Amino acid sequence: MNKDVLINVTGLQMTDSDGNSQPIEMIVPGNYYFKNGSHYLRYEEILDESGEPTVNYVKLSPTSMEVRKKGLVNVHMVFEKGKKNMASYTTPFGTIRMGIAATGLSVAEEPDQLCASIKYSLDMNDEYVADCSLTYNVRSKTAYPSA
Repeated sequence: MNKDVLINVTGLQMTDSDGNSQPIEMIVPGNYYFKNGSHYLRYEEILDESGEPTVNYVKLSPTSMEVRKKGLVNVHMVFEKGKKNMASYTTPFGTIRMGIAATGLSVAEEPDQLCASIKYSLDMNDEYVADCSLTYNVRSKTAYPSA
């Protein structure tokens, strides 16, 4: 896969016992590289009206996923199947302690595409919040001639 990629990020957060959910989706340009058996992604997102970007760094391996955000919010989340990891989610309004328990992880590779999915349980300040999922679908920009 080429260094310049388009990253489609989709997420789903189940918010109540009735199964209602809050979907998110964004498609952003980013960078990709492969090193020492892991896939790395870097992309920016705008989280509020200020226009200040938050830089996202994602590391994907066959057994784990790491997501780092730096900017308006700061966090280092580690997803490992069958293990609960803690993270501090820092915003301009304060810091929240998060627990992340991954229940499923998959990474599929093709020559110009990478797809990684994670399912996890999320708690904040030791209280269960939601069951969530996060998917990264990454394609070389060359796969999209008009991109």
